[in-house]
Amino acid sequence: MLGIVKPPGPPAFDLPVVRDGYRWWYLDAVSDDGRHALVIIAFVGSVFSPYYYRARQQDLGVPEHFCAINVALYGPGRRWCMTERGEARLSRGASHFQVGPSSVEWRDDRMEFMIRERSTPFGRPLRGRVRAWPSADCGLDVHLDPQARHRWTPWSPHAEVQVDLDAPNLQWRGRAYLDANAGDEPLERAFRTWDWSRTERDDGLRLHYEVRYPDAGQQLLCQHVHPDGRHVDAEPAPSQRPRVTGWGLRRGPRTGHPINRIQGLEDTPFYSRTLFKASSGAHTVHEFLDMRRFEASWVRFLLPFRMPRRKG
Repeated sequence: MLGIVKPPGPPAFDLPVVRDGYRWWYLDAVSDDGRHALVIIAFVGSVFSPYYYRARQQDLGVPEHFCAINVALYGPGRRWCMTERGEARLSRGASHFQVGPSSVEWRDDRMEFMIRERSTPFGRPLRGRVRAWPSADCGLDVHLDPQARHRWTPWSPHAEVQVDLDAPNLQWRGRAYLDANAGDEPLERAFRTWDWSRTERDDGLRLHYEVRYPDAGQQLLCQHVHPDGRHVDAEPAPSQRPRVTGWGLRRGPRTGHPINRIQGLEDTPFYSRTLFKASSGAHTVHEFLDMRRFEASWVRFLLPFRMPRRKG
């Protein structure tokens, strides 16, 4: 079974990462008017990096050599950035994490991201500040695999965000979600697919996490998180009719309400991110990952065009 273990403390950016492993800190947000969305992920041991994958095959999987701050901005002014850098451009401590020119820092009561990146494929700048104010810690720390090598920590599912960008020129506020993941081995070793979603509801947030293992086993977790941080096991919503992405991934979100509008955010050969909206105004952020696709050589050949690496 998925194991709920001791609740985490505040996020610490200096936690160790084992060889071939990974650790990331995640934010996603949707603006109050629904026109904008944002995802920021800070990686040590970039799990989808073709460079890290190759290094692991050569027994050179030092996670600090493969770091990135991924920023995806959706809606007007859309940008996507994920430039990987080595240990020489990494700085991290208990309350700060920096890769190259971009950083995230814990300041008093908030996470503060300073972004200075170039987007792919055209090199357009993405610069500015993002601040996220977490609410109560929900106290979940979940093992995603039977061997307890992969951990998911949704430490603040309810948060507020303020986005102030210079390039593109955008300012908005919205609701955000913050979590962290860590693993002691590569994702592809433990998982065949995974399917994650969060659904905003009037009475809180509904989180679904469904993982399938290489041996065809699977686990499904559903948690309802109240605004004050209390969480309870909940009955999983049934899967919606599968929606096939442009790359042929079959995503079947568990939204718990009829879908009125679909906004594709990411559509790649092995990963999709989608915003599903209901006529009631509720929305679901949904992610689907197929690790069999990720391991295909043709997919890893394409990835450097979206994920450049800078050695200096």
